Amino acid sequence: MKTLCILSMLLLTLSGAQAQTLLATTGGKPHPSFPAKSPVEMSPTNLHPNSVEKMKFLIHVTHGPEDPTRAALAFLVAKTALDEGHTVSLFLAGNAALLLRDADMAQVEGIGTGKLKEHYEAIVKAGGRFYVSGMSAKARGMTDADLKGKPAEFAMPKKLVELAADSDRMFTY
Repeated sequence: MKTLCILSMLLLTLSGAQAQTLLATTGGKPHPSFPAKSPVEMSPTNLHPNSVEKMKFLIHVTHGPEDPTRAALAFLVAKTALDEGHTVSLFLAGNAALLLRDADMAQVEGIGTGKLKEHYEAIVKAGGRFYVSGMSAKARGMTDADLKGKPAEFAMPKKLVELAADSDRMFTY
């Protein structure tokens, strides 16, 4: 039993290739719950139980001022992901395009999800990026002036598909 414990500890401290070599020379078999890992995967940062790999998130928002709780929740999730060190892009379509108009942004507050304007400011400060459906915006009377000074641009569906394909995770609100 003592030998097995020592062997297990050695396996946990060695990289995957070294562990497999040790197992082969000792006649042992790897345990299925301890697959071989590369040296990068075995780094102390990645072994820490609270460490999370940084990811790219796309948040697709289709609800606007008519559903303030859902709209604010989308921005809150984006803010939270940025706070955790992830990369975040938001694509605003349908009535969500209106959320970047100053008047609408200032008025939207969700029940339990906070003020949209505060979330927006935190997203901007943390480097989040906004893409606004050009067709949705045009149909709702938005112009370039509505996006002036904001980290936002009008985009077509092709951009949404591109962002989705490049993202690790996608949320829709």
